[in-house]
Amino acid sequence: MLNTNKQNWDYIIVGAGSAGCVLANRLSENPANKVLLLEAGGKDWNPFIHMPAGLAKLVNMKSINWSYDTEPEAALNNRRLYWPRGKVLGGSSSINAMCYCRGHKLDYDNWAAAGNAGWDYTAVLPYFRKSEDQQHGADVYHGTGGPLAVRDLRYHNPLSEVYLQAAEELGYTRTRDFNNDHQRGFAYYQVTQKNGRRCSTAVGYLRPVMKRSNLTVITHALVGKVLLDGKTAVGIEYTRKGNKENVYGGEILLSGGTINSPQLLQLSGIGIGSQLREVGIKVNHDLPGVGENLQDHLDICTLVESQEKITYDHMNEIAAGIRYIFTRGGPASSNIAEAGGFLLSEHAEDGRPDIQSHFVPAQLDDHGRNILPGHGLTIHACQLNPKSRGNIQITSADPTVAPKIQANYLSHPHDEKVILACAKLGMQLFATDVFKSIRGKPIFPEAGLESDAELMDFIRRKAESIYHPVGTCKMGTDSMAVVDPQLRVHGIDDLRVIDASIMPELIAGNTNAPTIMIAEKAADMITNA
Repeated sequence: MLNTNKQNWDYIIVGAGSAGCVLANRLSENPANKVLLLEAGGKDWNPFIHMPAGLAKLVNMKSINWSYDTEPEAALNNRRLYWPRGKVLGGSSSINAMCYCRGHKLDYDNWAAAGNAGWDYTAVLPYFRKSEDQQHGADVYHGTGGPLAVRDLRYHNPLSEVYLQAAEELGYTRTRDFNNDHQRGFAYYQVTQKNGRRCSTAVGYLRPVMKRSNLTVITHALVGKVLLDGKTAVGIEYTRKGNKENVYGGEILLSGGTINSPQLLQLSGIGIGSQLREVGIKVNHDLPGVGENLQDHLDICTLVESQEKITYDHMNEIAAGIRYIFTRGGPASSNIAEAGGFLLSEHAEDGRPDIQSHFVPAQLDDHGRNILPGHGLTIHACQLNPKSRGNIQITSADPTVAPKIQANYLSHPHDEKVILACAKLGMQLFATDVFKSIRGKPIFPEAGLESDAELMDFIRRKAESIYHPVGTCKMGTDSMAVVDPQLRVHGIDDLRVIDASIMPELIAGNTNAPTIMIAEKAADMITNA
């Protein structure tokens, strides 16, 4: 059954995730704008979303998680890698580890140098500041009063301090702030939390404005395609409770993320013409960059047994939960990945760090889905500036069928060198004197694996995504760009993509804060167009 909504919205936003909630807030500030926000998932009612340590429970929860898998990855023993993505109000900001990192100044200067005027670091910094409510007050790099609460963690496991001391023992410095003019160094992460609770974009941006009369939010609405009139986007077709509905708007804004935004363009007949025809979709606009340029941070975890029994393995969840309810503190307020660092390996090619580390005072194997016995410690290390490129392509005209994700990890030889350095970093940190009385037997890589060849075999068996896919609707002016610097889809009027998929190159750090910045800047561009 097809229903047609005759109301003409000024803006229809597809996806209430890290970017979509920002857009809904900012565009509905003007009471003259009628804004519709569509989300495939449901409301963020689950208590594990809001209790920070609850993120460990969310990784397999398909009611709020798209739970994607890649195609077999040739360089990783043909394994399919698991890609959790948020399917809920707040999107992945409702299920991530809450680390607040912006990347490196050169990331944005490189975007601008590639033909994206207005996206250099000086130009984007005001939007980072606008979004932020920084615990330590405003300065040239940070803002206060924004919707996104940025706080120090209320609780640190004592073993996180040992990790930071290990980094110092190896000659790395501590940094006061990963988000000022000197990203390099080791420190505790700041997190997107407020009063000990997760501050997703649903919490920070959407919930305070839900009662605006000019904003309508519809959940459980699976969008099937963008409706086109020639080369102009005029509306959206979505399915809810088994019924199809068409809605029409002045401008259509896609904020589905790196997987869903290119998928939706392809379902709408916008993409590589030959591939669309293969799945029976009429080609409305041949745009070869849609779904290409996929990039992600590949990560390798080093694990050792812990002699100290204060890890988060087998934690008394009832006691931690009671403490959290009454104090909003203690282990349940932790983001688990409490400390980390940015550094340059010998393979770094510019001034940007090419390795990022996260420390977890617990055993983390297969995204936490494989529970190991005993107590242990985990050091993540991921390559920040990968040269490998993949793609996302639909295999069906049915929007309920997940697209094919081919990340092509380690397809560039440079990336092998850096991921090998990542594995060695974890081993070096655990080998320090400060860990001597704490570390037990090695778990991964297994005892005796020392040569480069042996470590590369370990990496091919165990490396995983650390959940930072970007780039599939690349911003630019070249032949493979999908959107221009105003995030308008090339060749289609009244259609923009606003999310992490527009990043021409992956930033050197966690991607949530940059995605929020992108949406803040886009809302400003739309409002002042």
